[in-house]
Amino acid sequence: MERLCFVINLFPGKEAEYDKRHDEIWPELTAAINEAGFRNYNIFRRDNHVIGVAECHPDVDTALAKIGATEVNTRWGEFFSDVISSMTDDSGDLIRYKQVWRLDETGHESL
Repeated sequence: MERLCFVINLFPGKEAEYDKRHDEIWPELTAAINEAGFRNYNIFRRDNHVIGVAECHPDVDTALAKIGATEVNTRWGEFFSDVISSMTDDSGDLIRYKQVWRLDETGHESL
């Protein structure tokens, strides 16, 4: 298992619409997310900045490749084209953050 943290920027004024669409997330998308290997997937939003965090099984690249190959993920991305201003860097890669530390049930974890 590998963890993923990514960021999304919304167009100004689209925050409520972003939330609304997630309140009405498509069941076939959540099924595809699970099948791709994402677990404990959480999205946080502050104003027009969004952070996503997920555990990916067996790893991030495999989970991203699996979800990226689905038709429902393509439709979801198109559905959000008027809401999301950016989520990739100049090379087209998902803007990801590197995990540098984690507190686990033992009090610490080395990465």
